[in-house]
Amino acid sequence: MMDPIAPLLIVLVVLVLIVVPIIAIIAFVRTLSVQRSVNQIPQLTSRVYDLEQRVKSVDRKVGALAVNGAEDAPSSSRVSAPVSATQAPPVSAKLPEPTRAQPVQPPVPAPKPPVAEAPAAQVVPPSPGVPPAASHATVTPPRSTAAFQAPGSGSAAPPRPPTPPHPVSTPPPPNGGTDVESMIAGRWFNYVGILAVGLATAFFLKYAFDNNWIGPGGRVTIGLLVGGLMYPLSQWMFNRGYQYYSEGIAGLGAGILYLSVWAGWHYYHIFPQSYAFPLMIAITAATAVVAIGRDSERIAVLALAGGLLTPLLVSTGENEEVALFSYLIVLGGGMLAIAWARKWRWIAPLQFAGTLVYFWGWYAEFYARYELGNTVLFATVFFAVFAGLPAARSTREGELSGVDIAIVLTNAFQYLIALRLMLWPEYRWGLTLAVLGLAAAHLLAERALPRKNTPANQTARTIYAGLALTFATLAIPIRLDGKWITIAFAVEGALLIWSGLRIRSLALRTAGFVLFSIVGVRLAILVFSAPTPDTFLLNERFLTLAIAAAAWLAAFFFAQQSDCELGAGETQTYYFLAIAANFCFLLALSMDVWDLFGRASVGIDRGLAQQLALSVLWIVYAFVLLVVGVLRKEAAVRWQGLGLLCVTIVKVFFFDLSFLTRFYRIVSFFVLGLVLLAVSFFYQKGAKALKGS
Repeated sequence: MMDPIAPLLIVLVVLVLIVVPIIAIIAFVRTLSVQRSVNQIPQLTSRVYDLEQRVKSVDRKVGALAVNGAEDAPSSSRVSAPVSATQAPPVSAKLPEPTRAQPVQPPVPAPKPPVAEAPAAQVVPPSPGVPPAASHATVTPPRSTAAFQAPGSGSAAPPRPPTPPHPVSTPPPPNGGTDVESMIAGRWFNYVGILAVGLATAFFLKYAFDNNWIGPGGRVTIGLLVGGLMYPLSQWMFNRGYQYYSEGIAGLGAGILYLSVWAGWHYYHIFPQSYAFPLMIAITAATAVVAIGRDSERIAVLALAGGLLTPLLVSTGENEEVALFSYLIVLGGGMLAIAWARKWRWIAPLQFAGTLVYFWGWYAEFYARYELGNTVLFATVFFAVFAGLPAARSTREGELSGVDIAIVLTNAFQYLIALRLMLWPEYRWGLTLAVLGLAAAHLLAERALPRKNTPANQTARTIYAGLALTFATLAIPIRLDGKWITIAFAVEGALLIWSGLRIRSLALRTAGFVLFSIVGVRLAILVFSAPTPDTFLLNERFLTLAIAAAAWLAAFFFAQQSDCELGAGETQTYYFLAIAANFCFLLALSMDVWDLFGRASVGIDRGLAQQLALSVLWIVYAFVLLVVGVLRKEAAVRWQGLGLLCVTIVKVFFFDLSFLTRFYRIVSFFVLGLVLLAVSFFYQKGAKALKGS
């Protein structure tokens, strides 16, 4: 029997693991809020300083205008007795009509500044005849006679500064929820106080357990009651504006309930597993309902964490594949439906990660061949569940988020790996059909995307189209062997380039070039490892090389006939494919001709016959290239023929002349001479055609 203190320690650990991170998160969020408020102070200070400088600048301009007007006015206007009330109308008559300029804004009432004593020479009252500055937005009405002082009075009222064009709004004083003092005293102390009360309650329960005041049934009952009461308490606090704190209370209640059910089943054996499992499902459902009602993704994450922990808490260590995977499907489907409805982003990756952990953990521990049907079925359902949400989101939004891209890629390839482990090599046809189904599913997802001219939309299309192409390509080596893989890759590469040219997709053309590179590597291996065939031309080696050459040459002709704009590098790649096609076909012919004369028994030396046949073949092939190049006005084809002809000349003069006997020498040089004369004739006759090319 375990020490009675163990349940209390478990409760304390759960409290610490749940409450402390919640408090830390709340403190971090509030600290960021205070930091943002503090960061606004320099900006406000800068704005106030800028407004002060603008007011001073306007004040200096008004003073300068007043001084200039006083200097231009008659001396009698600068030295006179106080203006009487009867003289006011002439003064105002010199001012422009306010209604003719723009609406008059009454001056802002302000206390009169103190009159400073100054020498008479420094007192320059503004001239009544000076019109207001054109830059002002308001027209000042005539000043009263009290504003004018006699020169000997020794006092003058400074001009009133104009109202700033943009009033300065001072920031509101910080409230009690954002300053550091309120955060520490009003919030942190509250959290610590609640934690202290919880610890005191835990210590009391420990004391009661140690003294057998409360039995196992009472302990489980207390846990269930306390955990259940946390939900209405959380709602009560939520209704009063304590959102983050209420979420922590709800999570704490869920944790206490899970722990109480687990202890009642696994530790105290009060009720069987058949009761514990449904109870934990009910706790998960209740927490999910709270999350939906409050539109809180954080509570939903807590519910999901509890749901994923439930199989681990109620596990008996036995193989329960159907129960485990059925539960994960129901949990995943429900949580993903909630995430879709509420547009929550973190539910799907957490559910996906938890499901993968359970699936591959079970596979490593319990999988056997007799469980193939059930396991493939569950793996397929898992793939469909987690592929459905990103596909639905991309159909709605026209793009994939970074998290959704990771789920789409990981889900597809982990499903492929699972199928490969379970179906290969006994069920190759089943694996082939499954891979083709994956290709079709991702192609449908790409076609369902709405058309948008945005980088995110193009990325989503590339992801789905690339997966479809990848799975379609992988189906070839899964089902085929040897030469058929090379032939299928060559044909598929030509089709990809044709499709990429038609729809102007560089990605498809690039995929075609990648497949052609794989074909080239496989052909090199074939040339060095294939056995000598027994038939001429109609053999595996020749047909594979010839079909690959035809696919490369077809890609070159597709590019020639297309109106798609191609870059310089891609254009050179197509010419390289044409050269590679000629080389590949010539290599296939040369190897078969060599083997044919090596098998012949006509009473002559086989080595000499092989050399002569090779020289004749190269001369004829070069002549055909030259003729085709002249007729089609293709300089690249003609240059290939000339190059091969030069190689043949070197072989005939430096190899055949030294090693062949008189008869073979005569034949070799005779054929070479005839071809050279024919080439010279064609070049002279087709001079005009060459100029046109």
